[in-house]
Amino acid sequence: MEELKRMKQEYDKYTADDFKVWNLLYERQMKNLPGAASNAYLHGVELFGFNPDAIPKFEDMNKVLKETTGWQLFVVAGLIPEEPFFRLLSNKQFPASTWFRKLKEIDYLEEPDMFHDTFGHIPLLTNKPFTDFLVEISRLGHRYVGNAYAIELVSRIYWFTVEFGLIKEEGNVKIYGAGILSSAGESKYCLSEEAKHLPYDVDVILNTPYRKDVFQDRYFVIDSYEQLFNSIPQIEASLDREVHKAAAEG
Repeated sequence: MEELKRMKQEYDKYTADDFKVWNLLYERQMKNLPGAASNAYLHGVELFGFNPDAIPKFEDMNKVLKETTGWQLFVVAGLIPEEPFFRLLSNKQFPASTWFRKLKEIDYLEEPDMFHDTFGHIPLLTNKPFTDFLVEISRLGHRYVGNAYAIELVSRIYWFTVEFGLIKEEGNVKIYGAGILSSAGESKYCLSEEAKHLPYDVDVILNTPYRKDVFQDRYFVIDSYEQLFNSIPQIEASLDREVHKAAAEG
Protein backbone atom coordinates (compact mmCIF):
# COMPACT_ATOMS: atom_id res chain seq x y z
CA MET A 1 0.00 0.00 0.00
CA GLU A 2 1.39 3.38 -1.01
CA GLU A 3 2.70 5.46 1.87
CA LEU A 4 0.94 8.77 2.44
CA LYS A 5 3.27 11.68 1.76
CA ARG A 6 3.83 14.05 4.66
CA MET A 7 3.60 17.65 3.54
CA LYS A 8 4.82 20.87 5.13
CA GLN A 9 3.11 24.01 6.32
CA GLU A 10 4.53 26.68 4.04
CA TYR A 11 3.89 29.57 6.38
CA ASP A 12 5.47 32.26 4.22
CA LYS A 13 2.96 31.49 1.46
CA TYR A 14 -0.08 32.54 3.49
CA THR A 15 -1.71 35.59 1.94
CA ALA A 16 -3.29 38.65 3.51
CA ASP A 17 -6.68 37.06 2.76
CA ASP A 18 -5.64 33.90 4.63
CA PHE A 19 -4.80 35.96 7.71
CA LYS A 20 -8.10 37.82 7.32
CA VAL A 21 -10.05 34.57 7.13
CA TRP A 22 -8.37 33.26 10.30
CA ASN A 23 -9.01 36.59 12.06
CA LEU A 24 -12.68 36.79 11.07
CA LEU A 25 -13.47 33.19 11.98
CA TYR A 26 -11.46 33.25 15.20
CA GLU A 27 -13.00 36.52 16.44
CA ARG A 28 -16.51 35.33 15.60
CA GLN A 29 -16.16 31.99 17.36
CA MET A 30 -14.36 33.25 20.45
CA LYS A 31 -17.35 35.50 21.09
CA ASN A 32 -19.60 32.42 21.05
CA LEU A 33 -17.56 29.76 22.83
CA PRO A 34 -16.63 30.99 26.33
CA GLY A 35 -19.29 29.38 28.53
CA ALA A 36 -20.52 27.28 25.59
CA ALA A 37 -17.47 25.14 24.80
CA SER A 38 -16.07 22.33 26.94
CA ASN A 39 -13.58 23.43 29.58
CA ALA A 40 -11.06 20.95 28.16
CA TYR A 41 -11.35 22.56 24.73
CA LEU A 42 -10.90 26.10 26.08
CA HIS A 43 -7.90 24.91 28.10
CA GLY A 44 -6.39 23.58 24.89
CA VAL A 45 -6.94 26.93 23.13
CA GLU A 46 -5.09 28.58 26.01
CA LEU A 47 -2.22 26.07 25.89
CA PHE A 48 -1.66 26.76 22.20
CA GLY A 49 -1.89 30.51 22.65
CA PHE A 50 -4.25 30.97 19.73
CA ASN A 51 -4.94 34.61 18.90
CA PRO A 52 -6.82 36.44 16.13
CA ASP A 53 -3.80 38.05 14.51
CA ALA A 54 -1.56 35.04 13.82
CA ILE A 55 -2.22 31.84 11.91
CA PRO A 56 -0.93 29.06 14.21
CA LYS A 57 2.32 27.33 13.31
CA PHE A 58 2.23 23.54 13.27
CA GLU A 59 5.77 23.38 14.59
CA ASP A 60 4.72 25.24 17.74
CA MET A 61 1.56 23.18 18.16
CA ASN A 62 3.52 19.94 17.89
CA LYS A 63 5.69 21.02 20.82
CA VAL A 64 2.60 21.48 23.00
CA LEU A 65 1.08 18.19 21.86
CA LYS A 66 4.31 16.30 22.55
CA GLU A 67 4.35 17.62 26.11
CA THR A 68 0.69 16.89 26.82
CA THR A 69 -0.53 13.72 25.07
CA GLY A 70 2.30 12.72 22.74
CA TRP A 71 0.32 13.45 19.59
CA GLN A 72 1.69 15.12 16.46
CA LEU A 73 0.17 16.82 13.44
CA PHE A 74 0.60 15.21 10.02
CA VAL A 75 0.14 17.75 7.23
CA VAL A 76 -2.06 16.57 4.34
CA ALA A 77 -3.37 18.33 1.25
CA GLY A 78 -7.02 17.67 2.08
CA LEU A 79 -9.33 14.72 2.61
CA ILE A 80 -7.47 11.41 2.57
CA PRO A 81 -8.63 7.79 2.07
CA GLU A 82 -9.99 5.85 5.02
CA GLU A 83 -6.98 3.53 5.41
CA PRO A 84 -4.32 6.22 5.98
CA PHE A 85 -6.82 8.32 7.95
CA PHE A 86 -7.47 5.62 10.52
CA ARG A 87 -3.83 4.49 10.49
CA LEU A 88 -2.56 7.97 11.31
CA LEU A 89 -5.04 8.50 14.13
CA SER A 90 -4.38 5.10 15.66
CA ASN A 91 -0.69 6.10 15.76
CA LYS A 92 -1.39 9.45 17.47
CA GLN A 93 -0.92 11.49 14.33
CA PHE A 94 -3.67 13.91 13.37
CA PRO A 95 -4.07 14.56 9.62
CA ALA A 96 -4.47 18.32 9.24
CA SER A 97 -4.65 20.59 6.22
CA THR A 98 -2.94 23.97 5.99
CA TRP A 99 -5.05 25.70 3.31
CA PHE A 100 -7.76 28.26 4.05
CA ARG A 101 -11.24 28.75 2.66
CA LYS A 102 -11.84 31.84 0.54
CA LEU A 103 -13.58 34.89 1.98
CA LYS A 104 -16.66 34.07 -0.12
CA GLU A 105 -16.80 30.65 1.61
CA ILE A 106 -16.52 32.11 5.10
CA ASP A 107 -19.72 30.50 6.39
CA TYR A 108 -19.56 27.05 4.85
CA LEU A 109 -17.42 24.77 2.74
CA GLU A 110 -17.74 21.05 2.20
CA GLU A 111 -14.11 20.02 2.68
CA PRO A 112 -12.44 20.86 6.03
CA ASP A 113 -9.79 23.58 5.87
CA MET A 114 -7.13 24.66 8.35
CA PHE A 115 -9.57 26.62 10.48
CA HIS A 116 -11.76 23.58 11.01
CA ASP A 117 -8.81 21.28 11.65
CA THR A 118 -6.78 23.65 13.83
CA PHE A 119 -9.42 25.61 15.69
CA GLY A 120 -11.99 22.81 15.85
CA HIS A 121 -9.97 19.65 16.45
CA ILE A 122 -6.52 20.38 17.80
CA PRO A 123 -7.29 21.97 21.22
CA LEU A 124 -8.88 18.72 22.44
CA LEU A 125 -5.83 16.73 21.39
CA THR A 126 -4.35 17.93 24.68
CA ASN A 127 -6.94 15.91 26.62
CA LYS A 128 -5.75 12.34 27.25
CA PRO A 129 -9.09 10.52 27.77
CA PHE A 130 -10.37 12.07 24.56
CA THR A 131 -7.24 11.18 22.57
CA ASP A 132 -7.29 7.66 24.02
CA PHE A 133 -10.82 7.32 22.63
CA LEU A 134 -9.67 8.67 19.28
CA VAL A 135 -6.87 6.11 19.08
CA GLU A 136 -9.20 3.21 19.87
CA ILE A 137 -12.05 4.21 17.57
CA SER A 138 -9.49 4.64 14.78
CA ARG A 139 -8.06 1.20 15.53
CA LEU A 140 -11.53 -0.24 14.98
CA GLY A 141 -11.92 1.72 11.77
CA HIS A 142 -8.57 0.49 10.48
CA ARG A 143 -9.58 -3.10 11.17
CA TYR A 144 -12.61 -2.76 8.90
CA VAL A 145 -11.06 -0.81 6.03
CA GLY A 146 -12.65 -2.11 2.82
CA ASN A 147 -15.95 -3.05 4.49
CA ALA A 148 -18.22 -0.18 3.49
CA TYR A 149 -20.99 -1.03 5.95
CA ALA A 150 -18.61 -1.31 8.93
CA ILE A 151 -16.90 1.96 7.99
CA GLU A 152 -20.29 3.67 7.82
CA LEU A 153 -21.02 2.49 11.37
CA VAL A 154 -17.62 3.66 12.66
CA SER A 155 -18.21 6.97 10.87
CA ARG A 156 -21.47 7.43 12.77
CA ILE A 157 -19.67 7.10 16.09
CA TYR A 158 -16.95 9.49 14.93
CA TRP A 159 -19.52 11.96 13.56
CA PHE A 160 -21.71 12.15 16.65
CA THR A 161 -18.74 12.39 19.04
CA VAL A 162 -15.53 13.84 17.56
CA GLU A 163 -17.33 16.09 15.07
CA PHE A 164 -20.72 16.86 16.63
CA GLY A 165 -20.57 15.76 20.26
CA LEU A 166 -21.81 17.57 23.35
CA ILE A 167 -20.71 17.05 26.95
CA LYS A 168 -22.30 17.78 30.32
CA GLU A 169 -20.01 19.82 32.55
CA GLU A 170 -20.92 21.41 35.88
CA GLY A 171 -24.60 20.83 35.18
CA ASN A 172 -24.53 22.49 31.75
CA VAL A 173 -24.40 21.04 28.25
CA LYS A 174 -21.32 22.23 26.38
CA ILE A 175 -19.67 21.66 23.00
CA TYR A 176 -16.68 19.47 22.23
CA GLY A 177 -17.34 18.38 18.62
CA ALA A 178 -15.04 20.07 16.10
CA GLY A 179 -17.75 20.49 13.48
CA ILE A 180 -19.75 22.58 15.94
CA LEU A 181 -16.80 24.47 17.43
CA SER A 182 -15.78 25.74 13.99
CA SER A 183 -19.34 26.71 12.97
CA ALA A 184 -20.84 30.04 14.04
CA GLY A 185 -24.39 28.95 13.31
CA GLU A 186 -24.33 25.46 14.76
CA SER A 187 -22.47 26.46 17.91
CA LYS A 188 -25.51 28.56 18.78
CA TYR A 189 -28.17 26.22 17.44
CA CYS A 190 -26.94 23.05 19.18
CA LEU A 191 -27.41 24.62 22.64
CA SER A 192 -30.77 26.24 21.84
CA GLU A 193 -34.18 24.95 22.87
CA GLU A 194 -34.76 23.84 19.28
CA ALA A 195 -31.95 21.29 19.36
CA LYS A 196 -32.68 17.71 20.39
CA HIS A 197 -30.31 16.35 23.04
CA LEU A 198 -30.01 12.61 23.67
CA PRO A 199 -27.91 10.69 26.19
CA TYR A 200 -24.83 9.04 24.71
CA ASP A 201 -25.88 5.57 23.57
CA VAL A 202 -23.63 3.47 21.34
CA ASP A 203 -26.38 1.30 19.84
CA VAL A 204 -28.62 4.27 19.07
CA ILE A 205 -25.74 6.08 17.35
CA LEU A 206 -24.85 3.02 15.27
CA ASN A 207 -28.41 3.07 13.94
CA THR A 208 -28.51 6.83 13.28
CA PRO A 209 -27.53 8.07 9.80
CA TYR A 210 -26.35 11.66 9.49
CA ARG A 211 -26.21 14.46 6.93
CA LYS A 212 -23.31 16.81 6.29
CA ASP A 213 -25.20 19.66 4.62
CA VAL A 214 -27.57 20.72 7.44
CA PHE A 215 -27.52 21.36 11.17
CA GLN A 216 -27.83 18.04 12.97
CA ASP A 217 -31.34 16.98 13.99
CA ARG A 218 -30.02 15.41 17.21
CA TYR A 219 -26.94 15.61 19.42
CA PHE A 220 -25.63 12.98 21.84
CA VAL A 221 -24.42 14.19 25.22
CA ILE A 222 -21.62 12.44 27.11
CA ASP A 223 -21.08 12.84 30.87
CA SER A 224 -17.28 12.88 30.58
CA TYR A 225 -14.41 12.06 28.24
CA GLU A 226 -13.73 9.05 30.43
CA GLN A 227 -17.23 7.78 29.61
CA LEU A 228 -16.38 8.13 25.93
CA PHE A 229 -13.18 6.13 26.27
CA ASN A 230 -14.80 3.52 28.51
CA SER A 231 -17.47 2.90 25.85
CA ILE A 232 -14.89 1.42 23.45
CA PRO A 233 -15.55 -2.24 24.47
CA GLN A 234 -19.26 -1.73 23.86
CA ILE A 235 -18.59 -0.05 20.51
CA GLU A 236 -16.37 -2.96 19.49
CA ALA A 237 -18.90 -5.60 20.56
CA SER A 238 -21.85 -3.82 18.93
CA LEU A 239 -19.89 -3.15 15.76
CA ASP A 240 -18.83 -6.79 15.46
CA ARG A 241 -22.41 -7.91 16.04
CA GLU A 242 -23.85 -5.60 13.39
CA VAL A 243 -21.18 -6.51 10.84
CA HIS A 244 -21.66 -10.26 11.37
CA LYS A 245 -25.43 -9.85 11.20
CA ALA A 246 -25.19 -7.98 7.91
CA ALA A 247 -22.84 -10.64 6.50
CA ALA A 248 -25.22 -13.43 7.52
CA GLU A 249 -28.14 -11.68 5.86
CA GLY A 250 -26.12 -11.35 2.68
